[in-house]
Amino acid sequence: MIALSRKTILIGLCLAAVAGAAYWWSGRYGDDPSGHGEGRSRRLGQEIPVRVAVARAQDVPVTIDAIGTVQALNTATIRTQVDGRLVALRVTEGEDVKRGEIVAEIEPNLYQAQYDQAVAKKAQDEANLANARIDLVRYEKLAASNYGSQQQYMTQKYLVAQLEALVKTDQALLDSAKITLGYCKIASPIDGRVGIRNVDVGNILHASDLLGILNIAQLKPIYVVFVIPQEKLLSVQNALARGSKKVTALGPDNQTELDPGNPGEVTAIDNQIDQQTGTAKIKATFANQSLKLWPGQFVNVRMVVDTLKNAVVVPATAIRPGPSGPYVYLLADGEAITRNVKVGQQDENIAVIASGLKGGDTVLTSGFGRLSDGAKVRIVSDEPPVAEGAGDKARDEAGANAGAPPRGERRRNRDGRAGASAPGPSEEAAAARSEPKPGAGQRAPETQGSPVGAGSPRQPSAP
Repeated sequence: MIALSRKTILIGLCLAAVAGAAYWWSGRYGDDPSGHGEGRSRRLGQEIPVRVAVARAQDVPVTIDAIGTVQALNTATIRTQVDGRLVALRVTEGEDVKRGEIVAEIEPNLYQAQYDQAVAKKAQDEANLANARIDLVRYEKLAASNYGSQQQYMTQKYLVAQLEALVKTDQALLDSAKITLGYCKIASPIDGRVGIRNVDVGNILHASDLLGILNIAQLKPIYVVFVIPQEKLLSVQNALARGSKKVTALGPDNQTELDPGNPGEVTAIDNQIDQQTGTAKIKATFANQSLKLWPGQFVNVRMVVDTLKNAVVVPATAIRPGPSGPYVYLLADGEAITRNVKVGQQDENIAVIASGLKGGDTVLTSGFGRLSDGAKVRIVSDEPPVAEGAGDKARDEAGANAGAPPRGERRRNRDGRAGASAPGPSEEAAAARSEPKPGAGQRAPETQGSPVGAGSPRQPSAP
């Protein structure tokens, strides 16, 4: 019986605490059943400061965004084709070179000697050929006048043919030696910029070395390769068929053009789709005259594939996510009215409304933390909107601007609905500070004794 009584007491205390909390919440935030803070704002007559924008009709480009990789138009690795010591580098790192310009030299002494030997061997065989031809003419005349044998003439004739073939062999060896000697001077095969060298002067190089001396990359023009989902490939093909080939390279913020006024053009679509990723590879060419694009760089790529005519657009900040889809706050007679919309496409700045709005509608773009369906609002233009989640000071200032009493005064009004409220400690301190203090030469007022009752005269103190 005792345990049952204690349990009953505990239940009663819990119910009383819940009822007290509900009463406090109702007195503080209002009793409007609509929720979302609407009852409080309506009861206090507070207007929420907001910013607005007007939905407008305009032509909106349909774009495809992707991430691309910058690739040099041509890249050449400078390697030696002969064995020898690197004796000179004729270019500096980061320098622009022209095609055919000498960039490195290999020690040529050995290959110069081989070339000279080939030249001498050819001269020797040419001299033998000249002598054999003179003898052939002599033997031909003797054989014609029967003073020489026909066999001797034929032997000399074929000897001349042998020497002619030998001279041709010497010429081939001479050309080979000349080419080998030319390999000692390495020329740039393309126009481009020199990279950081891999080998220093004085090292022995071999034609079989995997590491090149340096690299040269052609930067003007330059490629940007990007991939798109296979579902968007048809849109790109249709755009190319209409002659729309422009591609824009954007910075990390996906807004700033890396080379303003100089877009690229799509030059190739890969001949197959990657089955593992379901993407198609596209190559675009940029003039890159300002060298804003660099090989190996990742860039954001945007391609315009179509244009929506007279589409209804609003700022992207006006679109709010909801359980039943995106919606906006529409301004109607000083109130915020929620309206569900269908968004066609959206980027960082604007959103295209496929249905739900028409041109000229006014939508709210700020103050969403305090807005609800039917809330009273006021438009601000010069002052910034109240930040979401701001402190009590910001809320009090907004309430004062709307004509509502400060928060402390509202609390006192709630507490003193049945009668007048007593002055608080802060008011007594303010009244004490407002009393004049005795100055120099003035007599201090007499201290007041304990009052006998309301309106009783002051009693003088004992001398």
